Amino acid sequence: MALRERVVAFVEEGHSRRAAAARFRVSVKFVNDMVILKHETGGLEPRRQGNRGGHGKLARLRGWIVARMAAKPDLTLDDLVLEIADEHQMTVHRVSVWRTLRSLGLTHKKRPSGRRTKAA
Repeated sequence: MALRERVVAFVEEGHSRRAAAARFRVSVKFVNDMVILKHETGGLEPRRQGNRGGHGKLARLRGWIVARMAAKPDLTLDDLVLEIADEHQMTVHRVSVWRTLRSLGLTHKKRPSGRRTKAA
């Protein structure tokens, strides 16, 4: 935070952004970003990173997916994608369904790793 404050204060004193970058040994982009951040928010706190989750296509279907998997736990990803398309008129990729299942804790292996069938 101290560097951000010093950089912005230096620019606000009337120095150029390039001069601020050279003096504090940072990039011109960093200086520009800090000045813009100060102008937009009034502060220099870092913005939140990443997506906040829960706003994807499948967010509203989470309950339905849980109920469907409870009713028929042996559904494949492709089967679930087709059911979502039929019942909810929504096109989703199987990876999206996989991520939703994983976030719900509904992943499983068909056979435990210690009990694999052996060739005769």
